[in-house]
Amino acid sequence: MTGVEGIKTGDKMISSQQSQPLSNPRNDRTIMAAWNDFLTGHTPPANALRCLIDDSWRRCLDVKVDPTRVQAQAPLDAEALNSLQQQHRELLNAGQQVMAMASKLLAETETIMILTDPNGMILSVEGDPRALGAAEGIRLRAGSSWNELICGTNAIGTALSIGQPVQIHASEHFCAGIKDWTCSATVIRDPYDGSILGAIDVSGLGKTFSPHCLALAVTTAGRIESQLARQEMDFRYHLLERSMAKMSSVHDGVIICDRRGYPIKANERAAAALLARGIDVDLKSTIPIATLNLGIFSSTQNTTAPAWLRDDWLEAIHVAGERIGTLLTIPALPARSSPPLARKAAAVQDNKGFAGIIGKSAPLLQAINKARLLSKTNVPVLLLGETGVGKENFSQGIHRAGHPGEQPLVEHPFVALNCGGLSKDLLASELFGHAEGAFTGSRRGGMAGKIEAANGGTLFLDEIGEMPLELQPHFLRVLEEGEIYRIGETVPRKINFKLISATNRDLHEEVAQGRFRMDLFYRVSVTSIRIPPLRERSGDIAALVMHFLHQFAERYGMAAKDISPEVLDALQHHPWPGNVRELRNAVESMFLMAGTAELLQLDALPDDITSSLTPDSLPLAATLGKLEGAELASIRATLAADRGNLTQVARHLGIAKSTLYVKLKKYGLDQQVDGARSAPH
Repeated sequence: MTGVEGIKTGDKMISSQQSQPLSNPRNDRTIMAAWNDFLTGHTPPANALRCLIDDSWRRCLDVKVDPTRVQAQAPLDAEALNSLQQQHRELLNAGQQVMAMASKLLAETETIMILTDPNGMILSVEGDPRALGAAEGIRLRAGSSWNELICGTNAIGTALSIGQPVQIHASEHFCAGIKDWTCSATVIRDPYDGSILGAIDVSGLGKTFSPHCLALAVTTAGRIESQLARQEMDFRYHLLERSMAKMSSVHDGVIICDRRGYPIKANERAAAALLARGIDVDLKSTIPIATLNLGIFSSTQNTTAPAWLRDDWLEAIHVAGERIGTLLTIPALPARSSPPLARKAAAVQDNKGFAGIIGKSAPLLQAINKARLLSKTNVPVLLLGETGVGKENFSQGIHRAGHPGEQPLVEHPFVALNCGGLSKDLLASELFGHAEGAFTGSRRGGMAGKIEAANGGTLFLDEIGEMPLELQPHFLRVLEEGEIYRIGETVPRKINFKLISATNRDLHEEVAQGRFRMDLFYRVSVTSIRIPPLRERSGDIAALVMHFLHQFAERYGMAAKDISPEVLDALQHHPWPGNVRELRNAVESMFLMAGTAELLQLDALPDDITSSLTPDSLPLAATLGKLEGAELASIRATLAADRGNLTQVARHLGIAKSTLYVKLKKYGLDQQVDGARSAPH
């Protein structure tokens, strides 16, 4: 690697001309002379030092590092070191797994590998016993600090200072007692937020110099970061697994927060529950909720919980005795006396079959009739439709209609899984389950997958078009053989379920592009139902709006609200790319923002809806509010130009004189005109 132009780390290429990470041992004598000049206040010759060495030496002079130092400060005692290692146990565990492999490469090379915390405190050392013995002489051992502010220029401290890979050879060290050594180090970053967690270093006496040592350090750091990422994914998996059952709360807002206090998932009611209580929390922000950061992520500063956060809303989530996150439940406000229509709307939701699907338009009724017929069969059904059209409502309708008069959630389970947004491994585990010990982090005793949980009932797979290609043949075998193998098991389990799939993709195109297996496509689409988008059934919007208004009155314990004809006109002319889901969200927003008002007016419309409407697309009633300002300005300008001659004003405005009188009175201009006429000229 001598003469290499740069070192690749992750997706970045660090140019040697910019950061100059590699040393050149041929310059050792020149650098030593420059060091003497530096300490005596003279300016070293131009280009005698790499920029990063020059910068580091100047930092050392600024903080008065002792250039005659021969070793690091005395290391921590055993108790303090153990406490430090416990604090950084995840980094240490990930590092030791990787360093154990690297130590084999270091045997007989008289070099050692060192793992440090973000302050340069050594956590662990591995390597050639001869080098370990020599390292004791300069206290290059666990518990010693090699921060640049203490030990001067060295690979560990300097890498942590600049956040880049560096190699420091012999005379490039700032302190005299370390100049017999050569070291190469780079930082280890948190795969979650990119913060520096520590450093990895390869060190040996000067004769062991090799540019390959820096490449080894960079590679090792990358593997440690990958191990940390896998650990974080395991924590997330367990956190979601333990919490998802509680996300389906009918009334309450539920938020899952990770170990750092960041909200990572919220149910559909969370934002509204916060808004209803006047709590200003952006669930999409990257700001953690104070005091919900745990363990190694706890703030070192005294922090207070937000004023709105109540202890009885918090539930700690534990795995194997360790807290891995927090479930935050925002209770719905106590219900007041519910309006009769709201109670009726709630009752509709409890009806069997398709009674909960609102609308009477021909395309919708056609889809419902087809779904009702297919509910009596056990053939797979594929639901086709845009996002937000209500595919899950249809799937539940098919499930309930297929078991009339029974308790389907008990005797005939309905199990839903969205195939989108999950990694291949996580989706495989969710679908097929796993045996105990099948992989790192597998549940003790194993876990039944969603397919097995749906035995005797219905399995609803949303976004089936996003199922990874590698999993498709395994799922096809389940459908064809009627049996399933948990991950890590060799004995099949018999299963029987009704499959309902849904997608907003063109599966024919997915098959043509090789992203979806043709045999699986024909297996899941024995029958299909197209659910019409909302724009094709705009006549259902009024019924949907009233249904949602009563639903929200019940949920938030507030008085029922009505909607003005102008607002309803506006809603019926919106294209609704998000379909029923978008309409529901818009109505909920208007309901909550209206406060105590009992009638929703045009000013309650969300901005994204008003911005999509044009005067040509709306009835006059819906556009009048927006046009009034322009109309008033036009009348005033014409009155001024025609000097109050109403006949001329009406003609220039293109309206009847009687209409002009009405508008003058509407805008309070009639008295102004009369006053102008009676004024002396």
